Amino acid sequence: MSGAGASALAQQLPPLQPARSAGIDFLRGLAIVLVVVHHLALPFRLPLGPSHLGDVLPRRIINAISFNGYEAVFLFFVISGFVITHRALQQYGELAHLDWRAFYLRRAGRILPLLAVLLLVLNLFHALGVPGYVVNAPGQSVMGATASALTMSLNWYEGRTNEWLPGAWDVLWSLSIEEAFYLLFPLLCLCLPRRWLVVSLLILMLSAPWARAALQGQEIWQEKAYLPGMSAIACGVLTDQ
Repeated sequence: MSGAGASALAQQLPPLQPARSAGIDFLRGLAIVLVVVHHLALPFRLPLGPSHLGDVLPRRIINAISFNGYEAVFLFFVISGFVITHRALQQYGELAHLDWRAFYLRRAGRILPLLAVLLLVLNLFHALGVPGYVVNAPGQSVMGATASALTMSLNWYEGRTNEWLPGAWDVLWSLSIEEAFYLLFPLLCLCLPRRWLVVSLLILMLSAPWARAALQGQEIWQEKAYLPGMSAIACGVLTDQ
């Protein structure tokens, strides 16, 4: 490609992503720690077992540290909505000018390669019969779990079968919610005037308590339905409006 051609192509591409935010990175780090500790605490009861930490800190604090991983995922949702919107506004000035092709390509390039590798590993471990990776609950299959992960519906798959997937598979429920939201996000930005976009996102954000109340008694649906997770992402989007 000639120098002039490369220069013209560079002018057509959106600007590079802005520098990282220390505040956002801190919140991400905090959420990561809470999620990791949560997953350690569930099977191993850590750090609730005999330890200096358990002897010094009140049980309420220990529980808050150990078992707030689920809430930390919703913090990730909020951060995700904020970061995506902030970058779009910096690149395009207004969400109404968002380049949906570039948006989808960027999301696919960011998610699909790593997801494919992860699913390959999960399928391999399932085939080898590794404990904690075998999908064998009633109504579930490894093909069904794989297909649902690739179609942003793993949370729906668990709810429909009324069975939890093994932990290594189950963690993909949040990715299904996040990517389903971002499949719709450019369409909403391009089709709705800014005022109606804000109103729609506000309604979505405020729907979370009613959605969870409506799903009371249905543990899987209550934790992993699309609406509560999307409401958290909408909160992040509105934060930068």
